Amino acid sequence: LGGAPGALVADLLDAQGIEVAPVPVAGATRSNIALAEADGVLTKINAPGPELTAAEQELLLETVRRQSRDADWIACCGSLPRGLAPSWYAELVARAHAAGVRIALDTSGPALIEALRERPDVVKPNAEELAEAVSRPLATVGDAVKAAEELRELGAGAVLASLGADGQLLVDGSGAWFGSARVDVVRSNVGAGDSSLAGFLIAGGHGPEALASAVAHGAAAVQLPGSVMPTPADLDPAAVTVTADVPVDRVLTEPVT
Repeated sequence: LGGAPGALVADLLDAQGIEVAPVPVAGATRSNIALAEADGVLTKINAPGPELTAAEQELLLETVRRQSRDADWIACCGSLPRGLAPSWYAELVARAHAAGVRIALDTSGPALIEALRERPDVVKPNAEELAEAVSRPLATVGDAVKAAEELRELGAGAVLASLGADGQLLVDGSGAWFGSARVDVVRSNVGAGDSSLAGFLIAGGHGPEALASAVAHGAAAVQLPGSVMPTPADLDPAAVTVTADVPVDRVLTEPVT
């Protein structure tokens, strides 16, 4: 957290009753703007964030270590701040595993590829990030399954892949499952991926039951306006279907080229 935007983030989290362990930095926390249109089209304007010094990078690692002493999971979400090497998440995964903590990694590009060598427990790419990781387009659900299997071969324990309107895919050492949900209206997909990952971890972070929870949370999030996050009252588990009979021939609604 840095500058006035960092202080605002801390205040907003505090107002939600969320404990904050701040890592102060000299630069200002970046501001992101999401424009959600009535038809569901989303435009994101992400400002460049501060560049972290070597001391700030180490303080961040130390703060994560201190705060996660009794944790079951650490969720690492988003791109890396400027100044951090692509291997930074890999270092965090290694340190977490040494402390007996599991890692859920939601990032992309070189940071994702670098981290795979340290075997993160779960990675959560969307369709575009999955295609980028394997350097080829995805046209069907089967293409996504093959790409997820390749990430597992590179080190991921499990792959929880968001396929947009088509649903979500979970591939781990025991097989593959496909989950989807009935969605009456899409208001905003801001934070839908984060909600899905939260739902997955809330349900234990393993197996089809956790996938069903991820789908329920993601479906609830897209039906809420703006950046509103779903509460338990917003969930509709009955609208969720999870199956081991993965529809590999299904053409993705939004193929990734």
